[in-house]
Amino acid sequence: MSLKTTIRLHLWLETGDTMVFGMGRVQLLDMIERLGSLRKAASAMGMSYRAAWCKLRATEQALGVKLVEAQEHKRDGVRLTAQGQVFREMFRRWFDEVENCALTKAEGLFPWPVAGFFEEREREAPPPSSPRGLSAAMP
Repeated sequence: MSLKTTIRLHLWLETGDTMVFGMGRVQLLDMIERLGSLRKAASAMGMSYRAAWCKLRATEQALGVKLVEAQEHKRDGVRLTAQGQVFREMFRRWFDEVENCALTKAEGLFPWPVAGFFEEREREAPPPSSPRGLSAAMP
């Protein structure tokens, strides 16, 4: 059978009506780390600075931690805090575990090949240009 499918998962954490953390926040933090600027990260992701700033502030308020901080000199932009790095990695690890479980179940149920979403994108995407080892799956 030539059918090839990809699993797509939409996972996030929320409190009541507030979205706390999801893959979009992970990608935003990745872009901030890569570009050193919230404004540049927002632009690269096709969102306004205000939208990115509001998302970060909502997440920081819900978690009770700072995810990003200004560099020593404000003109140098922002960087992830240690807590920002930890929360990003915890979410990514959780996402990977859930995706692996879903893949295992799908492989046992469907008679055709099934790939994970990020696994599929890594095969299609060129290698990352960043020497920091950022995943090719993240834009």
